[in-house]
Amino acid sequence: MQGTETSLPGVSETLAEFAAGLRFEDLPEKLIAHMRLSTLDALGCCLVGAALPWTRMVAEMVLEDGGKPEARLIGTGDPVPLAAAALVNATAGHAFELDDIHRDSIIHPNSICVPIALNAAEAWGRLSGRDVVTAIVAGYEVATRVGMAAGTDLLLRGFHPQGTGGAIAAAVTAGHMRGLDAAGMRNAIGIATSLGAGLMAAQEGAMVKRLHSGNAAEAGVRAALLAAKGFTGISNVVEAEYGGFLSAFAGKVDTGGITEGLGSRWEADETGFKPYATVTSIHAALDSLAMIMRDNGLNADDIAKIRVGTSTATHVHCAWPYEAQSVTAAQMNLYYGLAVIALHGAAFVAEFDEDRIADPAVFDFIARIEAEADPEIDGMGRECRHMARMILETVDGRRFEHEERDRRGSPQNPVSEADVKEKFRILASRHLDADTVVQVVALCDRLDSLESVAPLLDAVTGN
Repeated sequence: MQGTETSLPGVSETLAEFAAGLRFEDLPEKLIAHMRLSTLDALGCCLVGAALPWTRMVAEMVLEDGGKPEARLIGTGDPVPLAAAALVNATAGHAFELDDIHRDSIIHPNSICVPIALNAAEAWGRLSGRDVVTAIVAGYEVATRVGMAAGTDLLLRGFHPQGTGGAIAAAVTAGHMRGLDAAGMRNAIGIATSLGAGLMAAQEGAMVKRLHSGNAAEAGVRAALLAAKGFTGISNVVEAEYGGFLSAFAGKVDTGGITEGLGSRWEADETGFKPYATVTSIHAALDSLAMIMRDNGLNADDIAKIRVGTSTATHVHCAWPYEAQSVTAAQMNLYYGLAVIALHGAAFVAEFDEDRIADPAVFDFIARIEAEADPEIDGMGRECRHMARMILETVDGRRFEHEERDRRGSPQNPVSEADVKEKFRILASRHLDADTVVQVVALCDRLDSLESVAPLLDAVTGN
């Protein structure tokens, strides 16, 4: 084990007590409103992801397995066991790099927490919108706080935060929907953390990155089910100095800030939405290029060279040589993202079609891009992890510079409620008729006042 040992005893216990004891009445209105939008955003992501080949393969597998029909698959309505629904629906939610992001924990909680809460509602009969919202918040809050303590160390050691920390989000959401007490919740977290997994090499050409989210979701549901039977997990899993979550995945044990402001400062409210279908770490660079081009009337042919500086974490994570390995690789790669912004003015769904990721024009433009880790950005702390500095030179000798500290869609540079709803409409309209799209938006607008979330599930499952 490396790093300082400043763990506070009882962190796992404190988090479990908080999660089990959280009530809707504890939640501020601003946070509830954010969760309504997060739920809508998650459902749009799941609908798009449900139709993709990698999600369909997972769905085919669980349908072949059979089992008790407890919960439905988003997009198709197929009834499957609850844990299987979590596996498929969370894979769908993370299937196209559109799900929300908590910057400091590097977790995308809505693709895990939202489908689990909705599926658990139909499986276990806890159908009120208030139950669903509260369970989602609990999952967000515990997982992001633990993920913040792990930070980029976990990522740089080669683990995927969505697959590792995501299992905590899943266990807490499922555990809250199940009505676990503090001891049961502690066991659920202590079980799920042993089951979560995910290796970052998956980003360079494998479908399995999408599965990390689904695996975490399934692990969390099974952990909650086992905990309800009295099965025990690692009781001090967050702070354990040997083989605990932080010591194993991040190589350090420093839990001093995890419980600070718990129940009064809401990390769940610090998640941001994605306007691009790419890894979040490159969004500030994409924003920078789009802004320089728009403000100066440039097109791709005008650009001679781009130099971009990022944090070391972003450079390691995203600035590897692009070789058109797969759609996953294109969505994770800084060079490809910049190329499609320059060539097409967007990096959304169409820009990641199979026929575009190997476009010779992309490789021609990538040859004009240089990227490097900027030690000054690293020195500004984790709040600048997504920051980008860009210098653009034109073929006629002009030079433009731009620095983007906070990406568009982050809490510090937010998109509007209307923007999130328009994103949902664009995504959902590929799979739902116009009236159903309007219905889903309206139901999410009053999610916390719904006596039953069944109509929402009916709408997104095609029933």
